[in-house]
Formats: sequence, structure tokens, C-alpha cells
Amino acid sequence: MPLSSDFPSTITIDGTELHLRVERKAIKNVNARMGESGMQVSVPLRLDRAEALRIIDELARRLLRRQRAHQINREDDPTELARRIAQRFPKPPEVRSVEFTTVASTCWGSYSPRTQSIRLSAVLRHMPPWVLEAVVAHELAHAIYPNHSPAFWALLRSVYPDTDRARAFLSGVTWLAHAWEHLPPVERSQLAAEREE
Repeated sequence: MPLSSDFPSTITIDGTELHLRVERKAIKNVNARMGESGMQVSVPLRLDRAEALRIIDELARRLLRRQRAHQINREDDPTELARRIAQRFPKPPEVRSVEFTTVASTCWGSYSPRTQSIRLSAVLRHMPPWVLEAVVAHELAHAIYPNHSPAFWALLRSVYPDTDRARAFLSGVTWLAHAWEHLPPVERSQLAAEREE
């Protein structure tokens, strides 16, 4: 099948430019796969172009995030870190696995008592180590208290004294992420400047 000329040759998803090869075929659903040279997509013959582009963007985002999560988890396994932090607890929670995820979420992390696994936002890999450690400690504290009760916070602060500092840091990061696009360039450059302590 020849490439379809009614689609762009590149798309930009989450700041990443992808080469796009689109073929229209006698199929029912849009199919996509990520290769080294970009993304190859098969589109049903009768699918509207605008709807096809919407689906292509959605699939590209999902495939890119999956690819990034695989890369991050291959680089560094945080399971040993989590196990060291677990040993600080009076009754250490069991940790079978820790995985970074690129799936959008309102949480920095989660702990599953059933699987004894922790999932962490991939962006934590780029933050100071004490922030990552605080989030791991937070999730492990949920193995004992599945809520944010005073007992939960008391335990967490006893296990990881930098908890409040990390929470303030994460609040600042969240604020900046939401405000960044609306800040004038001068203020952005001020924020990016090196600071003396």
C-alpha cells in the first residue's frame, strides 16, 4: 500500500518529534507501532482524517510513554532503595518490586499490599534523591496505615524526617508545572538562573 499523502510526515507529542508513516488499508481499527525511525500507522480506508489524527496522537502518546517507562526501568531498579527504606519501619513492609510509570496520575506513587509493589511517577527520577526516598517512605507507610491519619504522619516523620521538606518541594514543582506556560519569559529566565545559597 502506498503512503497516505493526507497526513503529516511528522508529529510532535510531549515535546518529541516523531516521523510518521501512514497507510490507509482495508482494516477496522487504527494500528500503530513504534520503530527506531518513527511511528508506522495503518488507518481504515473510511476513517475521517480528523478522527484518525486524534487517534494517532493518542496512540503515539501511549507508545512514547510506554517506551520511556521501559527505558527508565531498565536504567535503574529502585527496588533495593525501597527495601533499605522499609528497614527503617518498626515492622518493615515487604517490597517485591518497584516500577517507574509514565502513565498520567494525580499521585506521585502508590503501594499495593496485595502485590507488595510500588509504582512511582517517572518524573521522580529527575528530582533530588531525598525527594524520591520520601515518596517511597510515604508509600511504604501506607502498608501500615492505608489513610493519611495523624498516626500515618507520625510514623512517616519518624521513619523519614525530611518528609515535610519533600512535600514542600513537590508542592513547588506542581505549582511551577502548572504556572510555567503562563509566566513571562523574563520570570522564566529568573527561575532557571543558578542560585547562591
